[in-house]
Amino acid sequence: MGETLLETINSTADLKKIKEDDLPKLCEEIRSFMIESVSRTGGHLASSLGAVELIVAIHYVFNSPEDKIVFDVGHQSYAHKILTGRREQFSTLRQDGGISGFPKREESEHDAFNTGHASTAVSAALGFARAMRIEGKKGMAVALVGDGSMTGGLTFEAMDDAGNDGIPFLIVLNDNEMSISQNVGGVTRNFAKLRTGRMYNAFKRSLANSLDTTRYGRWLGRHMSSFKNRIKHFLIPNLPFEEIGFTYIGPINGHDIKTIIKYLRRVQELKRPVILHAITQKGRGYSYALENPEKFHGIAPFSIETGEVNSNKRKSCSEVFGSTLIKLAEKDKRIVAITAAMPTGTGLASFAEQFKERFFDVGIAEEHAVTMAAGFAAEGMRPVVAVYSSFLQRAYDELLHDVCLQNLPVVIALDRAGLVGEDGETHQGIYDPAFLQTMPNLVVYSPASMEDLSEMLAMALDRKEPSVIRYNRGTLPDRIGESPIEFGKWEIMLPPQKVTLFATGTLLPIAEKIARENHTGLVSMRFLKPIDRQVISQCAEAGTKMLVLEENIAAVAPLMAMYANPAVVRSAAIPNMPVSHATVDQQRKRYGLTEDHIVQMIKELEEM
Repeated sequence: MGETLLETINSTADLKKIKEDDLPKLCEEIRSFMIESVSRTGGHLASSLGAVELIVAIHYVFNSPEDKIVFDVGHQSYAHKILTGRREQFSTLRQDGGISGFPKREESEHDAFNTGHASTAVSAALGFARAMRIEGKKGMAVALVGDGSMTGGLTFEAMDDAGNDGIPFLIVLNDNEMSISQNVGGVTRNFAKLRTGRMYNAFKRSLANSLDTTRYGRWLGRHMSSFKNRIKHFLIPNLPFEEIGFTYIGPINGHDIKTIIKYLRRVQELKRPVILHAITQKGRGYSYALENPEKFHGIAPFSIETGEVNSNKRKSCSEVFGSTLIKLAEKDKRIVAITAAMPTGTGLASFAEQFKERFFDVGIAEEHAVTMAAGFAAEGMRPVVAVYSSFLQRAYDELLHDVCLQNLPVVIALDRAGLVGEDGETHQGIYDPAFLQTMPNLVVYSPASMEDLSEMLAMALDRKEPSVIRYNRGTLPDRIGESPIEFGKWEIMLPPQKVTLFATGTLLPIAEKIARENHTGLVSMRFLKPIDRQVISQCAEAGTKMLVLEENIAAVAPLMAMYANPAVVRSAAIPNMPVSHATVDQQRKRYGLTEDHIVQMIKELEEM
C-alpha cells in the first residue's frame, strides 16, 4: 500500500508541494487521522473536524511562522498541529508529557500565541501586525475566530481598534452556527442575515459587471462608494464589519478549499483589514460528531464504530447542581439562572427547558453575566450564575465592584473548581480561592459531597450576601461527615491529635481514609471564606500540628497560620506555577496530593 498524502507532510513546506487539486483528498486523510487518534486520547474533535479546509488553505497560502496564525480558543487547531511537524506526536495529545490540546508557544514556532479562552485572537493578532509593521517585516497576522467568540466584547474592542488603524490584517470567521452550545444574541442574528445575504452579493457582482461595459460606467464604479454603501444598507441592514473599517468578504463555503485559497490570495493583495466569513459544519466527516457536535466538542476516548464513551453512570456535580436548582426554583419564583454560553456544561440545560423566562444565556460574556446578575439582585431577584472557575477570572472586577462592594445576593455556582486534567494550564480551577479571599462580604462554600452541594445551594439562596459555591468536575460522594451544615462553621470529623488534617472538596474523602489509618485528627473545611477561627483556636490549644490540604494555590493555610500562632501550620497545595495537561490523578501525584505523600508529611510533622 502506497504512502498517503498526509504521510509526506512533516512541515508546512511539504504542504506547499501538494498540488491544489489534491488538497481535498489531503483534507479527507487529515479527518480520518484525527478521528482515529482522538478516539484513543479524547479531545476537542467536532470543532477541529469543521476547520480542516480553512487551516489547510491558510497554511497553503501563508508562510508560518513568518506570517502569524493566531487561534481563538484553539479547540479547532488539531489540523494545524498535524501540518506543522507534530503528526507523529499526535498520539500523545493531552497526555502527560505529550502535546497540548491547545496552541502553545513552547511547543512549536508555528504556535504564535498560547490560547485556551475565547475572544483573544483578534487582540493578539493585531499586536503581532503592529509589531511587524514597526520592525519593517512583511509578514501578515491571521486570526482564526469561531462565531461563538464573536459574542465576546474583547473581540469587538480589538476589531474597532484594528479597523481604525487600516493595517493589513485578516480575520477568518469560522462560522459553524454552533459554538460549544447554541449561539445567542444580536450578533448571531446578524450572521444569519449575512449567511442568507446572497441577494446583496449577486446584486453587487451584477452591478459591477454592468458598469464595466462603458467608460462612464467604469468612472462611476470608481467613485460611487457612497451609493454602494446605501445599497448595502438597504439589502443587508446593520452590516457591522465594514462600518468599523474592515473589508467584508463572504459568506463563502468553508469546505471548498479552492474557493478559500482564491480569496486568501486576494486578501494578500488588499493590504488592509479584512474579514473572511466562511460557513462550515462542526463535526464534518464523522457522522456521530456531525449529528451531535455538542457531545463531541470535548469528548473522552470513544468507539469510532458507535460513537459511545465508557461513561460514569453516577450523576456529576453539574447535574446535581442543575436538578437542585430546578427544585428550588419551583418554590421560589425569584430564582433566575444565568450562563455564559455553557448551559449544558454547567448543568443548566434542563432548567432552560423548564423555566424559559427565567434562564439567560448571555454568550461568551462572563463580565456581562455577573453585572447583569447584580442588577437582578438589586431588584430583589435571586440570580445564580453558573460558570467554570477558570472563566470567572474574566469577571473579577465585576464580582468585586458590582456584586461584593454592594453586598448583593448573587450566587456564583463555580464549576470545574480544582484540577481539571487534560485541558491544561488555561482551564485549571486552582486560582479562585486565593482571589476570592480578597472580596468583601463574599461567602465561599466548599461542598465535599452531593448532599453538601444541594444543602449549600439552598442555604446560599436563602441568605442575603454574595456567595460562591465551588465544586469539582466529575462526582463527589453522596454523603460525608455527620453533623448538619452550620453557616460559616467547619466540622471536626475526628478529634485533634498530634497532627490534624484540614481538607475540603475532593480531598476530604482521601483525607478521611488517611486520618483513620494513621490516627490523626480531621477537620472538614466546609467554608473557605469565612474561615472558622473557633475551630482553629480549639486545635491550636490542643497542641496539634495542622496540615492543610488544598487542591488549589494555597489560600486557606496562610490565613490559618495567622490565627493558629504559635501552632505549626503546613500546607499541601498546588504550587504557584502553570499546571500542564495530564489526568487529575497524575497532576495530584506531581504536586504531592496523593495518599503516600500526605502520609509522609504527617510522619515528618509527628517527628518535629
